[in-house]
Amino acid sequence: MYTNTIVVGAGHAGLAMSRCLTDRGVEHVVLERGRLGERWRTARWDSFRLLTPAWMTRLPGHEYGGDDPDGYLSVPDLLSYLDGYARSFGAPVHEATTVTRVRRDGHGFRVLTDRGVWRCSHVVIATGYHSRAFVPAVAAGLPPDLVQVTTASYRRPDRLPPGGVLVVGASASGVQIADELVDAGRDVVLAVGSHTRLPRRVRGHDILWWLDRIGSLDRTIDEARDADVVRREPSLQLAGSDRPIDLPALQRRGARLTGRLVGARAGEVTFADDLATTTQAAAARMIRTLTDIDQYAGRNGPSLVVPPVDTRSAPTRLHLGRTGIQTVVWATGFRPAYPWLDVPVIDPTGRIRHHRGVTPEPGLYAIGLRFQHRRNATFIDGARHDAAYLADHLAARQAPRPCLHH
Repeated sequence: MYTNTIVVGAGHAGLAMSRCLTDRGVEHVVLERGRLGERWRTARWDSFRLLTPAWMTRLPGHEYGGDDPDGYLSVPDLLSYLDGYARSFGAPVHEATTVTRVRRDGHGFRVLTDRGVWRCSHVVIATGYHSRAFVPAVAAGLPPDLVQVTTASYRRPDRLPPGGVLVVGASASGVQIADELVDAGRDVVLAVGSHTRLPRRVRGHDILWWLDRIGSLDRTIDEARDADVVRREPSLQLAGSDRPIDLPALQRRGARLTGRLVGARAGEVTFADDLATTTQAAAARMIRTLTDIDQYAGRNGPSLVVPPVDTRSAPTRLHLGRTGIQTVVWATGFRPAYPWLDVPVIDPTGRIRHHRGVTPEPGLYAIGLRFQHRRNATFIDGARHDAAYLADHLAARQAPRPCLHH
């Protein structure tokens, strides 16, 4: 089988790419290992909601049209939105088609799947940057009878064993899961690493409304002093609701905070004595952002009181058994994984080498990568910019259909 372009992945980025290719008259198919939006279906907990308000659910030629633009979409709501989007332009999605290998084939590519082989002139990788949940090496020192789950496999509190829970990581996923566990009556210890602290609302608007207005989300990687540093920035410490979910709020609800988890042996875990340093740095960055917002708004004085994190009682050691901890939730982020990609574009860190999604291999592209060009590249709202750019680049180099006699 031949088509001009194959898009691997039918999430929001793959569908945005498909719409832009359709608009430019580029023949293509979208191959999806499961159902449309599969990772949204299978790698999110039950209460998950988008961190971005619904009005930011914008894809090429399609915007949110519901009655709650300032609300936060649940997974079922998002899937309904994506399904309607795909139908709106007849997206050529092939579901239940797992790509097993992509390799160079002359001037094009050969794409092997569990449902046959395709040949094409272009491939767009749209599997995102969060393909594999990351579990740090320290996990190997934990007791074998301790239950360990990642944010991709966590579903809800009653699916975990009884007892206390150690949540490792305090970015968006970590604080949301810790908050849910505290609400369920669990004893929670939250190991805090680097994080981006922001309030949900400022001066009557969602924080993302302000970041959109002041141009923070449109900042490009070309403006950054160190591209590697900004691509490692932690996700926003927010939840898909107006409920306060920062570290002081979690402390008030009973969560116990520590520094970074750095060791585990014989049932005891150790933490760095860095909670004060980490939280003070996050507060300083937040105040700088709030100052930028106030300047944009032409307002003087603090827009809100920033409560400090109480770091005085942070332990540096805990014995899991004696403190009743039966489960560890790894909220330590994700890493890319492309075991099926047999084209030399992966760097030593496992990431795709590219500039704005254009790889060094002619005809091979990627979309949905962290800070691909703009800061909001991994937001649903950000995919439209990268999809349009890549579709223009791809359409400009379309090759004639190859001979299939060999």
